[in-house]
Amino acid sequence: MIEVKYTKVGDLEVNCCVITDSTTKKTAVIDPGEVSEFLDYIISEIGYDNVEYVLLTHGHFDHVDGANDIVKKTNGKAKIAIHEDDVKLLADNHLNLSIPFTGKPLKSAVNPDILLKDGSEITLGESTIKVMHTPGHSPGSVCFICDEYIFSGDTLFCMAAGRTDFPLSNNRKMMQSLKKIANLEGDYKVYPGHNDITTLDYERMNNPYYR
Repeated sequence: MIEVKYTKVGDLEVNCCVITDSTTKKTAVIDPGEVSEFLDYIISEIGYDNVEYVLLTHGHFDHVDGANDIVKKTNGKAKIAIHEDDVKLLADNHLNLSIPFTGKPLKSAVNPDILLKDGSEITLGESTIKVMHTPGHSPGSVCFICDEYIFSGDTLFCMAAGRTDFPLSNNRKMMQSLKKIANLEGDYKVYPGHNDITTLDYERMNNPYYR
């Protein structure tokens, strides 16, 4: 089982989630767009020595720009993971939207250690994180699924879905990805990349993209 803590980081208020295996305290940080003071406090309480992964739902700047800061605080131990189709975003400050949105490149180049595919599994202590490829917002967008939680990045939001008007976005693939999530069995607590926490059953019933 995992424990989840989260806080909003950066000007675009990304939901950065810190997930910890309850037995071993091994930890992953999802989408650290910035290492805020409160995020640093959350991780410090758990212990940076326990952080094994920085997991990126996709390659846009507001989700990745603090990744290297987390790795540095673990003395280089934590491994950065992203879907293989979004590596090109990390290497291009126009594709990752840092220059279009802020006028500046990423603070430092983000170089992933682990390239994910649909169906990849990540072992976190005694817990297993499953990777679901959900392209649309970006080519390599993913959801991370563990226990009763989905960390949906910028694919599924509370009563909304991710934008598809960015370079390399694809509306048709977004709709396919939303259907893929909806077809999961059972209910989940959903931590999206922005905005409110929700549940999959609530979105199935109320999200306009599912009508």
